[in-house]
Amino acid sequence: MNQRQDKRNGRRRGLDNPANVTRLFHLLAVLCAVLLIFDLFDLRHLFYHKHVHYEVEHWFGFYPLFGFLAYSCIVFAGHLWRRVVMRGEDYYGD
Repeated sequence: MNQRQDKRNGRRRGLDNPANVTRLFHLLAVLCAVLLIFDLFDLRHLFYHKHVHYEVEHWFGFYPLFGFLAYSCIVFAGHLWRRVVMRGEDYYGD
């Protein structure tokens, strides 16, 4: 039995296959590119116009950059939190 197979019924799950992970990555990359293209349309005032509250929201690529920075901060905070709550290997004893 493969190590990644489900122990209950022996089936492999969707993301156990590396090809599916690659497909998911490519799908997300295409989705990001399409959303960036829509941001270009807003710069030219084609198809739609953003109604922003702050001028910074109107900058090209603001939302992707803000999202990336916010997610990076969350990951970094998780890294710091792990150091705070992590216990030694023998914490519970044998």
